[in-house]
Amino acid sequence: MKAISQRRRHPLAAFALLMIGLLVTGGLYFAATSLSGAKASTTASAQDVEEGGKLFAANCATCHGLNAEGSDSGPSLIGVGAAAVDFQVGTGRMPMQMQGPQAQAKPVQFDEKQISQMSAYVASLGAGPAIPEEKYLDNGGNSANGGTVFRVNCAMCHNAAAAGGALTRGKFAPTLAGVSEKHIYEAMATGPQNMPVFNDSNITPEEKRDVITFLKEIEAQGSPGGEKLGSLGPVSEGLFIWTAGLAMIIGFTIWITSRSS
Repeated sequence: MKAISQRRRHPLAAFALLMIGLLVTGGLYFAATSLSGAKASTTASAQDVEEGGKLFAANCATCHGLNAEGSDSGPSLIGVGAAAVDFQVGTGRMPMQMQGPQAQAKPVQFDEKQISQMSAYVASLGAGPAIPEEKYLDNGGNSANGGTVFRVNCAMCHNAAAAGGALTRGKFAPTLAGVSEKHIYEAMATGPQNMPVFNDSNITPEEKRDVITFLKEIEAQGSPGGEKLGSLGPVSEGLFIWTAGLAMIIGFTIWITSRSS
């Protein structure tokens, strides 16, 4: 009993218990995130993967490495999944025209089949978020709940009206108007640019569907009250009124002085 008591009081015992706890916690977290993110598409044929590899080598390997292992010019794509490729290439952000604070949307350089093949190739390199199922893209979710989820998780960058906003060091959160349902879902699942990843543990597929429904609903509403002024609220409206008022005062002053002379 005395020997056991002495071992319990050993100065390294607490440290050993702490390390064991950290290892167990880390292992459980890794398993949970792997289960939520390991959704690589299994429907792609071997031919699609092969053709995607050829397209990747010709158009992406310069920056991302011949085996997608990454380089000084681009990150590793192993484990990013098909959804990341479908979003980046499908919105024209990749391949990039030039290095900058962030990749910007531009005309798409590949057709749907080529994008699908490149997505299949990257998905074959490691499990990651898959291209979403159509049932989550039908705009049939709960718009009210979607608005709540969006305001809690997205509005601080994208604006409460999804009009976008400026970030630091030349970066920005783009407007979500005109973005397809599939690309909105993929952006939430993969976290492109400065956006955090909202995996199924953070925002469930049903909640993502709700968010998409909300965004498409406010997009369809437009601006029934007149010019929306960037949807930035009283800041832009106050600036407009202040500028217009100042111009009127200057004009009135010029008119008065011209009459007095």
